[in-house]
Amino acid sequence: MTKFRKLNRPTGHRMSMLRTLVSQLIKHERIETTVAKAKEIRRLADNMVQLGKEGSLCAARRAAAFVRGDDVIHKLFSEMAYRYKDRAGGYTRMLRTRIRVGDAAPMAYIEFIDRENELRQSKPPTPQPPQRAPLDPWTRSRLTRQFAPPKEEKSSDPEI
Repeated sequence: MTKFRKLNRPTGHRMSMLRTLVSQLIKHERIETTVAKAKEIRRLADNMVQLGKEGSLCAARRAAAFVRGDDVIHKLFSEMAYRYKDRAGGYTRMLRTRIRVGDAAPMAYIEFIDRENELRQSKPPTPQPPQRAPLDPWTRSRLTRQFAPPKEEKSSDPEI
């Protein structure tokens, strides 16, 4: 595993908690948790969706080693893989909601995008600028000389 937030928990408890939260997120498609946990869940949930999109036996075994529940794995490899087949990344969204009363922890919803009953609609993809044909080096050099100001020569004679 890569570097994660420690969340004031020992490693075993932290990984167990993150596995459970990712499984619940896949199952319910939206959960409310603290902002720090939501940021960690986002990384792991996106990785699980990537495995679901891959669809191989190796990917299924890797996902089954992390998430909990056969229904979660089935949903990941059937419904979510189909839903996000054309999307390159960014499958989750985090929306900050409130400050928790007991300990003043900032809370947030984390949800999958492009689903029914989502809290906020996803933005349309930004259009890509048209591709320009690459210029040969001689033409590029000529164009840069055309727009660059002329060089000033330094005089070595101090004027008195």
